[in-house]
Parts: sequence; C-alpha cells; structure tokens
Amino acid sequence: MHLPDEAATRALGARLAQVIVPGLSLYLHGDLGSGKTTLVRGLLRGLGFSGRVKSPTYALVELYPISRLNLYHFDFYRFKDPREWRDAGFSEYFNGTSVCLVEWPEKAAGLLPVADLDIALEFAGDGRDLSIGAGTESGKACLNRLMRMPL
Repeated sequence: MHLPDEAATRALGARLAQVIVPGLSLYLHGDLGSGKTTLVRGLLRGLGFSGRVKSPTYALVELYPISRLNLYHFDFYRFKDPREWRDAGFSEYFNGTSVCLVEWPEKAAGLLPVADLDIALEFAGDGRDLSIGAGTESGKACLNRLMRMPL
C-alpha cells in the first residue's frame, strides 16, 4: 500500500484504531524517519487521545491509558543486546488487556512474543510504502477488519 504523505500515514493509523482490540502486539519496522511514530500518532488520535505523542526513544516506553485499553508504545532503537528487553521487565506488558506498539522489534529479536501484526514502512519517493502481515489468528482477524473498511 502506498502512503503518499504524512497525512495518509496518520489516516491509516486512525483506521487501525478502529480495528485493534486488547491483547494485540503490533511491530513496526522501518528506517529512521520512515513514519513509524507518525503511524502511532494517527492511531492514538483515532482512539481519541489528544495529548502529545512522542517517540519513546529515550524513555523506551510510553503508556497511553485510553478508555478501553492501555496502549504501550515501545522503541527499542537504543538496545545493544536483545536481553535488554527481558532485563527491563517489559514482558509483563504483553498480555491480554494491553495493546503493545513496538518500534525496532528486531532489537529484541528472539525474545518478543510473535507479532499479531507486522507493519513495515519503506521510503518511496516523497511517500512511504507500507506492508502489513499477520502472525496470529488475532492478527488475521484484525487485518481482515482493516481490509474490509472503506478507504
């Protein structure tokens, strides 16, 4: 799917907000500046969050308590070793009541649970190309709901 600009990336995030359910893990792949945080910002706006949305590069995780769920936004860019994820105690956040959005999941390779949705963003001219895959039955159901939504 081609996203011609930042507004289209935010709009897709808002569409995702309509189909996610507690318990999902969404892994976001892409180079620096590819739009991962922009997608998260659109998702949060779609859920009704009006506060500041920033990349958790230094904090590692930001919690957004939203009426129907706790959404955790992780950024593992600064990890030097995958074991840092385990040592930080983040596994407890990956449960049936939370939604976890993870930027740079490959930095915790082999330790994270299987992604319900795997989202990749790549530079494509002035826009981005996005691909989404589902790794679980919950992810497939979410992706099916997303694909049935009108553009």
